[in-house]
Amino acid sequence: MLQFDASPYLPLTETTYYTMLCLVEPRHGYGIMREVGRISEGAVKLGPGTLYGILATVEKQGFIARDREEGRRKNYILTLKGRLVLAEQIRRLETMVKNARNARTKL
Repeated sequence: MLQFDASPYLPLTETTYYTMLCLVEPRHGYGIMREVGRISEGAVKLGPGTLYGILATVEKQGFIARDREEGRRKNYILTLKGRLVLAEQIRRLETMVKNARNARTKL
């Protein structure tokens, strides 16, 4: 079984989380911006500067890689390391939601 400690990379910021979540499938920058808006139900709006800063950072960390280029469009996808970090972030968020639901019943 693969052992990987994602804790040095967590927690992810909301914008990084949504960006990585969109990259379970190959996407280019504009596609990422549209998908983040859609899955966050409009709560998160990424501008190009923010998005390309995130992409540069997570590529440097080894969380994403370029999948292919179509003209000027560069498509990115999660690497195994990125998938492991994202999976741990999701686990953390699920725990937070479970605790919030328990607390809500006491309010």
